[in-house]
Amino acid sequence: MKYLILGKNGQLGKAFLNALQNEDILGLDKEDCDISDFDRLKEIFDSYRPDIVLNCSAYNLVDKAETDFPSAYKTNAYGVKNLAYLSKQYNAYFITYSTDYVFDGTKEGLYKEEDTPNPINEYGKSKLSGEIWTLEEGLEKCLIFRTSWVYGDGTQNFVYKLLNWAKNNDILKIAIDEFSVPTPADFLVEKTLKAIDKNLSGLYHLVPNGYASRYEWAKLILKVYGIKKIIIPVSKEVFNLPARRPDFSALDSSKIQKDLNENFEEWNDLLKRFY
Repeated sequence: MKYLILGKNGQLGKAFLNALQNEDILGLDKEDCDISDFDRLKEIFDSYRPDIVLNCSAYNLVDKAETDFPSAYKTNAYGVKNLAYLSKQYNAYFITYSTDYVFDGTKEGLYKEEDTPNPINEYGKSKLSGEIWTLEEGLEKCLIFRTSWVYGDGTQNFVYKLLNWAKNNDILKIAIDEFSVPTPADFLVEKTLKAIDKNLSGLYHLVPNGYASRYEWAKLILKVYGIKKIIIPVSKEVFNLPARRPDFSALDSSKIQKDLNENFEEWNDLLKRFY
């Protein structure tokens, strides 16, 4: 099997490169190929002829997307549409990733795949557009995974940022009114490859079991690292961020667990094991 990995230098792309190091892989980053550039993408599909396309490329700057929304849509919507179209033309298995931010956070309980999206920020809107355009292509072999609070080998995640804050501050203020599911990149890779092996197709929520507030997550991160700091729970509103965040956007992954015939671990157990 030939694997085309877009976004090879991101935390998810790195995790796939590590897991598939003994396979036939072509890994590309934005410098190699901007996924919004259809002609360049077509050249790559023509020359490499991938069997599996793993789209780990994304515009993830949630706050910046409020003013730089053309860039967010360029990657998260138009780029994904290009990949979906070409995957269909070249009969490749297409896998891409979306976000819990497609929901507004007003539901009482975990979000399921059939719940109606209603994004409240430009980032979420751009990711939802990518989902819709992918589904409209009607690929026979396609997986769209919504996930949340991804962390791994990279700097664009909460774990990395928290540890940096802790280096320079004895008191940390963390939101207690924002809930979702912390998800390791390695977890996403493991479950994605199992889904590919089972030839699954469709829209799935892919996160560990359970959920947490940012505050609860931060407390456990510092505990795992043996760092002693004072953490003060505050409302997310005190940070006055440009992009609104849903209050509660935790995803229900029971559908993928059923189709993979396995029970996922709790988010906190995965964090302890990961670090």
